[in-house]
Amino acid sequence: MWWFFRLVSGSVFLLTIVLSIPISFDVGGRDSGLAYSLSLFGFYLVYSAAKLATPDSSRVRWTITKLLQSSQWIIIPSLLIWSLHNFAVDANSTDWVSRTIGGLGQKHATWTDWFFGNGGLVESVTLGGWDKTLRYSSPVFQLAEGFCTLLVIQAAGWISRELVNRGRSDTWVLILLIISASIIASSVYFLWRVALFPSVNNVDAILIGVTVTSAIFLGAIGIGTGRGNPVESSLLFAYVVLCVYQIFTDYVQSPEAQAQAAEQAANQPEFPPLPPIIMASYSTLLHLFNFLPSAVYSSLSFLYAAFQTIAPSVMISLIYRLIVFYCATRIIPAVRESGIGALINDPAFDDSDDANRLLGFLSWFSPSILIAVYTSLLLQHFSASAGEEGWTLRHGDAGGNTWRWVNVAATMILYANELRIGNEHLKTD
Repeated sequence: MWWFFRLVSGSVFLLTIVLSIPISFDVGGRDSGLAYSLSLFGFYLVYSAAKLATPDSSRVRWTITKLLQSSQWIIIPSLLIWSLHNFAVDANSTDWVSRTIGGLGQKHATWTDWFFGNGGLVESVTLGGWDKTLRYSSPVFQLAEGFCTLLVIQAAGWISRELVNRGRSDTWVLILLIISASIIASSVYFLWRVALFPSVNNVDAILIGVTVTSAIFLGAIGIGTGRGNPVESSLLFAYVVLCVYQIFTDYVQSPEAQAQAAEQAANQPEFPPLPPIIMASYSTLLHLFNFLPSAVYSSLSFLYAAFQTIAPSVMISLIYRLIVFYCATRIIPAVRESGIGALINDPAFDDSDDANRLLGFLSWFSPSILIAVYTSLLLQHFSASAGEEGWTLRHGDAGGNTWRWVNVAATMILYANELRIGNEHLKTD
């Protein structure tokens, strides 16, 4: 049962990080969010380094890790309160260099205050360095996403090939063909939606056409040569469409689209969206919620308000990157070893395979990497606004479209190289 408690603990940790970091940005502003995420990053970096530097059987390791693991539920809210108390600033004060140099002009500021005080050199350089590091790391995170996705695609192809080769009938062939066809059909639907976006110009249309054609061409070559299969081709095509969709939309409707949808809904007769039996069950369920304590409503309202501060594209990108990163560090080694142990145990750092060693090293520091990736996504949507709060996490310019195109091209080039090399695990028996 230890794996169940580990799963629950990991889920609570993930929910805490996902909600607390945007709250620090939304309530305290940019500096507050940067200070909180940097302090969390440092805490889990020390925690992971302590686990990696000490032997598994060491009592010192057990004492340190258990102490840090138990204290994280006190440290996380303490760091959040500390960042909101000390670093809540005006959203328009985003130029940390100007604030630092401007402190020299204060007549009553001492060298100690200018260097160590609130808004001093140490604070400004630390937060500014963390900000610049996250911004310059965004392309790295984007390319790492494509690399991990390619590993997952290859692992899915290997699994599907093993299922077909070990099966005694054509059942798995039909099932995998249906799955591949469903993936392609869903991707074509979203590609059709991209074609209807008003922001797509002639240059964008040419890039989309070249990208989609190249993905189809690579998938056909892989199936035709036997070094790929329909599962790999469909997943590659789906990832290309996902990247294209992320480039041209933020997963939210524009005001014009919302007004048009409201007008269409007003002109249509009022029919229940679901059959009467389902609507009756839904109404009964809502009625039962009225008997819940008020504390439950307060908790649900808080969760709803916290999630409302996050842009949809941030959550989708974070969830996708978590999935492919987990698959790359846990599922792929398990597939290679043909065992289940890699799914529940930490990856070995002394693996003979260089790729597995790199993925195992990254998995040790996965909490810090998660915090850095998530903060980088949030910063892409942080911008000043004319409202009462002065800033928002939902309407910023995400940017990074150039690196998204580079990521798509790099992923297809790597896949084409894999097809050319023709590794043994990609060949059919």
